[in-house]
Amino acid sequence: MKNTNQTSVTEFIILGFSDLSKLQSLLFIVFLVIYILTILGNISIITIIRIDPHLQTPMYYFLTNLSFVDICCSSAITPRALVDLKEEKSTISLLECAIQLYFFVALATAECLLLGVMAYDRYVAICNPLLYTVVMTRKFCIQLVIGVYIVSTVNSLIQTSNIFSMTFCELNEINHFYCDIPPLLKLSCSDTFLNEIVVSTLAGIIVFIVIIVIVVSYIVIISAILRIRSSEGRHKAFSTCASHFSTVILFFGTLIFIYVIPSSHFSMYINRVVSVVYTMVIPMVNPMIYSLRNNDVKQALRKVLEKKWSC
Repeated sequence: MKNTNQTSVTEFIILGFSDLSKLQSLLFIVFLVIYILTILGNISIITIIRIDPHLQTPMYYFLTNLSFVDICCSSAITPRALVDLKEEKSTISLLECAIQLYFFVALATAECLLLGVMAYDRYVAICNPLLYTVVMTRKFCIQLVIGVYIVSTVNSLIQTSNIFSMTFCELNEINHFYCDIPPLLKLSCSDTFLNEIVVSTLAGIIVFIVIIVIVVSYIVIISAILRIRSSEGRHKAFSTCASHFSTVILFFGTLIFIYVIPSSHFSMYINRVVSVVYTMVIPMVNPMIYSLRNNDVKQALRKVLEKKWSC
């Protein structure tokens, strides 16, 4: 049992990168550049998909939503982190902390579920191409995306309520650069065993279901691709999945590390480093992966640039 002290906390101190005082100016520049590239990259992907009629397919509809989620997720964390890097002492109220945690968990869950939906989309496209337009109708795609946002909202409400049902006493220094679940669990002066079980169980269930969908989809996809006789056909099929698979590996590697594996196994310093990758780098890298490794997007981008230069 943790020590209980009846002095309740009304605000938290965000330690952020205060232990790296000599590097804070450099970190500010790096994070700012990452954030600008994230916004520009994801807006570019959304814009290209919207204006190019050849990209009006379910795959790119889901990619548009993924880019939107990446913009929102990065915006929920990075601007505040940038401001904190310029302040000697950064504080955040309980309400502000709860709001930040709510949006972050909701958006992270949405990204996780969208990657599962995109894997199913690739399965139908490659393994049942003749039924693709019948199965992946516009109505069904919209229903899938709405389902993603509903599940994300409910999960975030449960997780945020679970964390802020704990008691916070004298300790109020968050050893992180934003309000996240692992550091908040460490600050509580009440018994957090059940709270940790709820966190790991909910995260584990969502991640497990999505990973099963992705793994099964890709097993069937790879089997179908290997049966294609022409090397050109196999290459084209693989290329349509390469971008998504790269994003899946990057996203779930960090997600499992932070939220599914018990936090006691790793130091908060390591969690903080991985969180930078998770909250800042991945949203920036995703549009690069989908633009550099996707011929359709590259062609659409080329057309936009050619049209712009001709004007």
